Amino acid sequence: MKILFMGTPDFAAESLRALVRAGKNVAGAVSQPDRPKGRGHKTVPTEVKIAAQESGIPVYQPEKIRNGELMPVLDEIKPDVIVVTAYGKILPDYVLSYPKYGCVNVHASLLPKYRGAAPIQWAVINGEKVTGVTTMLMDSGVDTGDMLLKAETEIGENETAEELFDRLAVMGGELLVKTLDALEQGSITPVKQNDSESTRAPLISRETGVIDWGKSAEEISCLVRGMYSWPMASTYYMGEPLKIITAYAEGEQTGETPGKILAVEKGRGMKTACGSGVLYVTEAQFPSSRRMNVEDYARGHKIEIGLILGKEEG
Repeated sequence: MKILFMGTPDFAAESLRALVRAGKNVAGAVSQPDRPKGRGHKTVPTEVKIAAQESGIPVYQPEKIRNGELMPVLDEIKPDVIVVTAYGKILPDYVLSYPKYGCVNVHASLLPKYRGAAPIQWAVINGEKVTGVTTMLMDSGVDTGDMLLKAETEIGENETAEELFDRLAVMGGELLVKTLDALEQGSITPVKQNDSESTRAPLISRETGVIDWGKSAEEISCLVRGMYSWPMASTYYMGEPLKIITAYAEGEQTGETPGKILAVEKGRGMKTACGSGVLYVTEAQFPSSRRMNVEDYARGHKIEIGLILGKEEG
């Protein structure tokens, strides 16, 4: 089975490396063009490009693919299957219909739940206890194709989106290898998704991470974990942005105004009132400061006990 791989970030690179480790015939890799990154705006290769070059796999990086730009690559490689993992662009019909075994996608959720660009973050934000990865045959919709295989995993009580991302990337690669083996052997039966059970996982932004202190401490704790390590959950402290890096919830009811800083407790962090329960902020980035343990910050700076977090005007 000759494979053309399409993907861009590190999640996709793990799937590509899994195929290589399994001895699969990856004849080429398509990734988005290299982009400037960081403060120096230095152009850096995509993670998939790096992974492909490590194994001597030819890399193709067309700027666009909608108007037939990928056809020369398809005709050169003549893939039996196209594997797509977080490529970042919608595939046109001429690509979807080209390979014998279709286009196989690795998606980081238990479809039809969390269709979209940020399934890992939203699963954590929404307090899911179980998630996983799904392989599917792609169609013209967004994560709507017939499902092939699934693998489940529990989300740890304190697991961040970043930690879950790393685990699901490995699971996705393993499931992809099993899926391609089954497709080639003819031992797999695609299953249609139940659209009535679908949920969305749109792109996250800095606005997604803004804390509503009227919610429960547990909900806010999930948001903090889901926003780690980008863009981080945030609020306002004396009118300036405050990033909440790590925190945990407790069920204590205080009757205090949501967002009110109640105390900085030794070994626990900054105790903050919520709509229900309290949130202990253990690591944060205060205005004009680097990220650090809240207790360490409090040794050199005054934390205003009684201040209401979330007020932009201070």
